[in-house]
Formats: sequence, C-alpha cells, structure tokens
Amino acid sequence: MKTIDAFILYTQSEQAAGTVEELKQSELVKNIWLLTPAGVKTTIKGCRHIAIDTLHSSETVKTIARKSKADYILIYLKSSVLRLGYFALERMVRIAEDTRAGMVYADYYAVTNGEKKNHPVIDYQEGSLRDDFNFGSLLVYNPKALRKAAKRMKHNNYKYAGLYDLRLKVSQHHQLIHINEYLYTETEEDARASGQKIFDYVDPRNRQVQIEMEQACTQHLKDISAYLEPEFDTVEFDNGKFEYEASVIIPVRNRIKTISDAIASVLRQKTDFRFNLIVVDNHSTDGTTEAISQFAADERLIHVIPERDDLGIGGCWNTGVHHPKCGKFAVQLDSDDVYSGKNTLRKIVNAFYEQNCAMVVGTYQMTNFNMEMIPPGIIDHREWTPENGRNNALRINGLGAPRAFYTPVLRDIKVPNTSYGEDYALGLNISRRYQIGRIYDVLYLCRRWEDNSDASLDIVKMNAHNLYKDRIRTWELQARKNLK
Repeated sequence: MKTIDAFILYTQSEQAAGTVEELKQSELVKNIWLLTPAGVKTTIKGCRHIAIDTLHSSETVKTIARKSKADYILIYLKSSVLRLGYFALERMVRIAEDTRAGMVYADYYAVTNGEKKNHPVIDYQEGSLRDDFNFGSLLVYNPKALRKAAKRMKHNNYKYAGLYDLRLKVSQHHQLIHINEYLYTETEEDARASGQKIFDYVDPRNRQVQIEMEQACTQHLKDISAYLEPEFDTVEFDNGKFEYEASVIIPVRNRIKTISDAIASVLRQKTDFRFNLIVVDNHSTDGTTEAISQFAADERLIHVIPERDDLGIGGCWNTGVHHPKCGKFAVQLDSDDVYSGKNTLRKIVNAFYEQNCAMVVGTYQMTNFNMEMIPPGIIDHREWTPENGRNNALRINGLGAPRAFYTPVLRDIKVPNTSYGEDYALGLNISRRYQIGRIYDVLYLCRRWEDNSDASLDIVKMNAHNLYKDRIRTWELQARKNLK
C-alpha cells in the first residue's frame, strides 16, 4: 500500500484539527505535518510541526522536500477545514500511479456563504503559465518530481513564488494531471464577483509578488527554449498610403447607456493630424444604432453595420481595420469607456514614432458607472517592459488599455473572431517580432458596472475563458520555440 505525507497550513487549532481528522480517515496517510508561522506552538496529537515563513516560499518547498519520506506528498493550501470525498486520496494516488504524473489535482465542491456548488477546474497544458491557475487547494505530488524540482531551486529564495516555481519546474519533465471528478469540499473564502477579482494581479499593492512571479516564469521560458531576447524588428511606418493618420475603432452591441459618452470622448480629441472614428455596430437592438446616428453630422464618424451576423468583437475589429478609410494606426476604445482627456489620441500616435513599436499599450483608471475612481485605481501594467515584457506577457492574463496597432501589421495578422481574449492573442503575436510601446499617463477611464461582459461570470464561463487563453499561450510557446 502506498503512503502519503500530508502538509497542511496551520492558522488556528480548530481549523487544523478538523482537517487532521479528515486525513486520518485514510490508511494512506503516514505523517501529518503542520506548517505554522514562526513562534506558533501547536498541540494537535499525532502531528509534526514545521515553522515556515510563508506557505508559498521557496524555503517552504525545500523543507517539504527534505521532510517527506512517503510515496506521495499531499499539500493542502487553505486554512479552512478540508472535507475529503469517499476514498478520495486513494483515487488520487491511483491516478498518479497509473499516469506517472508529477502532480495530480481534482475538481471539488466549493462552499460559498453556506451554499455548496460544483467547482470544476481545467486541464493543465504547456501554456498554463498564469501564476493564478486554479488547481484547487488539494495537491498530490510525486516526491521524486518534487525533490528534483526543489533541488533546482538552490539559488532561489522567493517569498511568494516558491509554489509557482515548483509547479513550473515539475511540469518541465512530468505531466500535471487533472482528475475531472469531485473529490473534496473546501470553503471559498473570496466571495467577490469575477469582475472584481480579475484586476488583483495588477493591483499596485501586489507589485513585489508580481516581480517574483515574473522572475520564476522568465527562468522557466529559458529552461524550455521559449525565451526571447529584447531584440526587435524595426517598424517601417511608410508601408502603404493612408488618408487618415489614425482611426479609433469601437465595436459595439447593445450599449445604449454608454455609447454616446464613448463617441463624444473621441470626437473631442485635439490633434495636428487627420483622424476618424469607425463604429462597428454589431446589429444592436436596444437603441444603440439610433444613438450612434445622432452623431452623423460629424464627417469623422463612420457608422458600419456589418452584413455578416457571425461576428464577435474580434470580427468587428477586422471589419474596422480592413475598412478603406481606416487610418495608419488603429486605436481601441470599448463602448463602455471613455478617453480621459482631449490629448489621448495625440499621445498614442506620438508613442508609435518615438518608441518604434507596432503596438502601444496605455494606462487606465478604474471607475464606477459615474466615472468616479474605484479600487484598485490606476492600472499601469508595469509588467510590459522593453527588457522583458514579451516574455512576461505569457504569464499575465491581459494587456492593459487602451491598445493601439500599426494597421499594416494588424491587417496581416488579423484578429481572432472571438469576444474574449482576441486582444491578448494579438499582443502575444505582435510581441514575438516587434516592440510594444508603453504610455504611463492615464489615457482611459474604464467603467465597471453590472453590464460589463466579465462583471459576474459563472465558473463554467470563467473556465472556458481561461482554457482559451491557456490555449493561446500554448500556441505562442510553440511558435517561439520554432524561432530557434
């Protein structure tokens, strides 16, 4: 019979005791180690004690590697009580044995505000490089795989990125296997809606965490021959003749409450070059079409209603970019949002020439519907740097806003016809060859309200979105390896 050494986070006696009792129900569990903050004494019978700095540090991983002697290593990441399913650990060990996996993880039940719901997770793939990839809180590692990975951490001293570094290193030589069976129950401690959680990774308060995650991911890309040096193709800005220097493109469907504000913020721009606004109205039915028509007297507005009825946001972008009146630079504006001032367009166009880039990413400010600032405030996406931005782009889950593109490059690549992740796919593809420029002035007010497309997604939709972005990253990794 195989054995398990279990390592669980200790925060309070009652919590830990409940999880210990659950683990003791399985004959596989040989030893239970309590991972406790320094100076905290534990008195739970039959358990051993390890003082740690943080659960996610490199030193904690190395300590687990040294202490474990069993056939498998279990790590439970949450401070709430774990409830195991019937023969759950036996099932996880069986799959680990059969597949020779480096690590196995499973679907689970999540209890939120007293309500128990299914919480499926997704398959891990090569492009699953997000440091917030959700494995659930119960992980079972092959000890040989974990120890080899820990040994390669000898020069690492991460406080926050240790567990992230561990799974990257394990994944280089072993599969991380998703068991799509509900094997345990955990308490969901973060009950915020999806639209509130998605900006955690760019919250300035988490900057030190992000720096460590970037270091770990960059080393991983070097290990798998997918790292790109900061060497970029020169952008030649005389590729084709354009009547307009820039075009703002707004794809829209059923945004009667916000579209007029968005259009007005574009038409008030002050520039020393010709620009226009291409609104691609994807068959709106709520009065949006009529609201757009109210601006028809301004000759800079081009109102396009596509003949096709199968377009997502990306397809609408293709319609705008390939319009004969599209300018040399195609500049994004979401129909929910507004430019922050009259000089936004001028700053974006200047950045292309000053930084010789094929894409520009700006800085934005989070606001409520009334355009009053809300947390986390200003989002500047500092992870986009000339030195390492295109490598770090494979770890993060978004590009920032507003985004702008050199039109000949965008026409050549073309935008995926989706309504999620299309901008991310473009950014990765473009960054493979070209520099992505940055503007750290606030150019954009990003409205958060109940009709945002990502305001409150259920777990099935969130999983679909994350699986697609992981797939985009996988394709990009393969492309970058083929450049070698």
